[in-house]
Amino acid sequence: MNVLIDTNVIVDVLTRREPFFADSSLVLDRAERGDFVAAVCATTVTTVFYLVRRHLGARETVERLKDLTTICTVAPVNQSVIDSALHDRFSDFEDAVLHHSAALIGADCIVTRNEADFRESSLLIYSPAQFLAALALHKAEGGAGKPSKPGV
Repeated sequence: MNVLIDTNVIVDVLTRREPFFADSSLVLDRAERGDFVAAVCATTVTTVFYLVRRHLGARETVERLKDLTTICTVAPVNQSVIDSALHDRFSDFEDAVLHHSAALIGADCIVTRNEADFRESSLLIYSPAQFLAALALHKAEGGAGKPSKPGV
């Protein structure tokens, strides 16, 4: 299963933001264990640096980003991603970029705390808690096919 993790989930982990830290950190933990293939958008890396350096300092933030990029691949933002985002119906341009970057790498879903921002997405959208439940269900079913929303 290929998963793109939204910026807010990463920021929650690196800043230990409550009440979101527990589920968000479990998502990264499961990625680190190889339970799924995780990616972050290229714009996430720069945005995380900008936001998190105020909490951790520049040097520590760079070290955390190095750790992140050993766990997650970096999904590209190229001309086609930008063109698609500019012509999409997303209300937020950054979310459109993230969605099209996820689609470019063949992601099955996006994990975010802002599910409503991805109403226009053609991909499955999960909160961290929903994703963890879907991952457990997916593994129980033998990992065949794409994940589904629990209870859907």
